Amino acid sequence: MARPAGPTRLSPPAWLTAGFRPAPTPVPWAAVGRAAVALSAPLAVGLAVGQPAYGALVSMGALSGVIGDTADAYRMRILNIAVPQLFGAVGVTLGTLAFGHGWVAVAVLTLVALVSGMISSIGAVASVSGLLLLLNAVVGAGLPMPDPWWKAPLLLGLGGLFVLALTLLGWPLRRAAPERAAVAATFRSVGELYEATGTPAYDEKRQAVTASLNQSYDLVLARRARQHGRASSLVRLLAQLNAVIPLVEAAPAAQLRARLHGPLSATIPAAVRELADAVEDEEGRTGAPVLDLPTPERPAEKAVDHALRYAAAVVHRTEPDASNVDDRLGRPAALRVRVRRAARAVLFSEASWRYGLRLALCIGLAQALVSLIPVPRSYWVALTVTFVMKPDFGSVFSRAVLRAFGTAAGLLLAALVLAEVPRGWWDVPVMCVLAALIPAFSAKGYAFQTAAITPVILLLSDTLNQQGFGLVMPRLYDSLIGCGIALIAGYLLWPESWHSRIGDRLADAVADTATYVACAFGGLEDQGRRLRARRKLYRDLSTVRSEFQRALTEPPPTGTRATAWWPLVVAVERIVDATTAARIRVDHGAPEPDPAEVAAVERELRELAQGIRASDTLVEVRSELPGDENGVLAPLRQEVSAARAIAGPDLR
Repeated sequence: MARPAGPTRLSPPAWLTAGFRPAPTPVPWAAVGRAAVALSAPLAVGLAVGQPAYGALVSMGALSGVIGDTADAYRMRILNIAVPQLFGAVGVTLGTLAFGHGWVAVAVLTLVALVSGMISSIGAVASVSGLLLLLNAVVGAGLPMPDPWWKAPLLLGLGGLFVLALTLLGWPLRRAAPERAAVAATFRSVGELYEATGTPAYDEKRQAVTASLNQSYDLVLARRARQHGRASSLVRLLAQLNAVIPLVEAAPAAQLRARLHGPLSATIPAAVRELADAVEDEEGRTGAPVLDLPTPERPAEKAVDHALRYAAAVVHRTEPDASNVDDRLGRPAALRVRVRRAARAVLFSEASWRYGLRLALCIGLAQALVSLIPVPRSYWVALTVTFVMKPDFGSVFSRAVLRAFGTAAGLLLAALVLAEVPRGWWDVPVMCVLAALIPAFSAKGYAFQTAAITPVILLLSDTLNQQGFGLVMPRLYDSLIGCGIALIAGYLLWPESWHSRIGDRLADAVADTATYVACAFGGLEDQGRRLRARRKLYRDLSTVRSEFQRALTEPPPTGTRATAWWPLVVAVERIVDATTAARIRVDHGAPEPDPAEVAAVERELRELAQGIRASDTLVEVRSELPGDENGVLAPLRQEVSAARAIAGPDLR
């Protein structure tokens, strides 16, 4: 084989360059407009009343709100903005009280970092809250704040509330519009899935359906409509979303049928898209639906036909069926129960303590460098560590590299602004433009977000300490130092960062798949339990896929190992699909499988899970799964054998 050309050999590895490719996402124009107003208006007010520093602090609070405004549903946006502001107020208060106190400041920020890291593992809102707690504590300990101590948290909180007010302007007119759009998008993704049956695009479309279902359930159930009469529109949306489940369950059977007998009729995906249009119609479409579908003959075709007619009846029903408004994954627990679970997870989770200690070590080192060593360092070192070490933002290694490049690009833009634009009223239009870049660039990737946020923070910092162009180069050095601390103290010193057992969560998913097989054919017909198990499996596999994709951005050996394990992730997803297809075929006329055949499949899956946990390397295992070659479980046995050929326990 000919060797690759020189330029190819010298090109940087894919794991290093992946973050520099902008994501193909649309620009969120509404968020762009909110950010421009939220960050520039406080500056204008501060200049008008002769207190530009106060305006800068309000804008800093607004910046936190803009970064945290990532949800679609209005209720979740309230939580994502308002709750973190409370933690941010606590953070800036602690930082302000520790400002200029040397070892006290080091101890305070280290403790805050420990708490921030531990609570970040609870969920999305807690993660943003932990980020803002530490971020504001770092800023408070690094910049002089106005007296008395309560003024800084008050001004920062006003900025966050200003963003929240701008966000809620459309609530009276749109209310459930985000939820309705999400449910309609789920129907459309299912239509694309049926259109892709029998083609190589099926797996990709199935993953898109899983992601869309997760988002829709999260949005709709965030409203927690327990009282049907008070939220009839939302109850109807939940019933329509639940009606998607039979369509999703029938899709694997349709895929198998399309592979054996050719593509489905084009009227089926067209009918699903018509249902999506009906869901999105704000006025609602009622009355008997008209469906022109082919006559079903095989069990898979009967399953699709039944699911489609049922979904059409639910979508066009005037009033939702009260028996079909429960969440198929289980309704969210009461708030006190979730708080108790979260507290237990934070206090007794090894992963929570481990990450909290890693973050505390890095922040302690950064703050010690700032507070104790007599060199001109700034809060920017600890600020860099805070952003790089966030656990749910991606790989620490790749984020350190991306932040270094993003900061350099942002500082170049900041240098132009600080050198050419006079301070004062010119700050307002400049801030309007720079703030608008934040949501536009954040959607493209971490490096792009860093490049957009850097000049905004520098301009606001200059308003507070009046250092001008002299801020630029020290901030670049500080960012490189912060990235170095994160790489050494937060990555290289922790073996699990680069010797991680990448298959642990996959092993859990395989074990759950074995349980799902037993649940589907175990003789105890509990459709609700089976539906919940399948949805949980698909959600967990979606998380596993995201974690593996994140691991692919790590340097060797972690990234190399993830690449080797990737086919097994795909194989497990196909096993779940094959199990669902078999159950659906049985439900629509195919003969039940032999219990011994079911037990053999379950046993093989549990051995596969054991093998994944027992080794960091893949060991090929050849296994024979006897059974009826024409039976309903034949495709499932083939998928299990294929997975066992990839990995299993090394018994030699």
